Amino acid sequence: MAEIRDPLAMRAMAHPLRIRLLETLAAEGSATATRCAQLLGESPSNCSFHLRLLAKYGFLEPAAPRSGRERPWQLTSVTQSVRTDYDDPDSVAAVRALDETLLNWELGRIRAALGYTPEQLWRGSRLLGGASMWLTADEARALGEDLTALSQRHLERAANPALRPAGSRPVRLFIALSPILDLDPSPPAASADRSGLDTAEEPS
Repeated sequence: MAEIRDPLAMRAMAHPLRIRLLETLAAEGSATATRCAQLLGESPSNCSFHLRLLAKYGFLEPAAPRSGRERPWQLTSVTQSVRTDYDDPDSVAAVRALDETLLNWELGRIRAALGYTPEQLWRGSRLLGGASMWLTADEARALGEDLTALSQRHLERAANPALRPAGSRPVRLFIALSPILDLDPSPPAASADRSGLDTAEEPS
């Protein structure tokens, strides 16, 4: 899991197309700008620009080409963990911008799935739910760690298509754990650390 501490890297990731590119590369294993453009309905030049920017900040690296003229890219890590420095206003602002972008992307995916009628085999596999509870800070962190571990149960399949069983398809698990501020009469001081999922999540 890659740790993201640089506010510039966070801002580089906080872009809808770049998140989609990361997700596409997670699904494809590796892909060229042309292939990404075909899958995402974008121009190859636009995809190339954003891929190079993601590579600049360490999210991507060159992959082995299948032919001499190809320039495919691959993820340096399928998952990322975002760390906030609450003593650095730029870090706080960058995390907020990234969180807003990721949240909009996740909600867009959920809304799109609401209008989808699955075939018989997949009916009952979609889940949308939530729960409110009272936790200590340590309990909240422990729950977050448990959920993170659960989300990574089949993560190796994202990085290695050969491990995907017959009949499998991409499924997105979105996890959010946050305080309910309007029900808390005396919210505690902010923690000095924050861990994020990949994205991914994506895309991974």
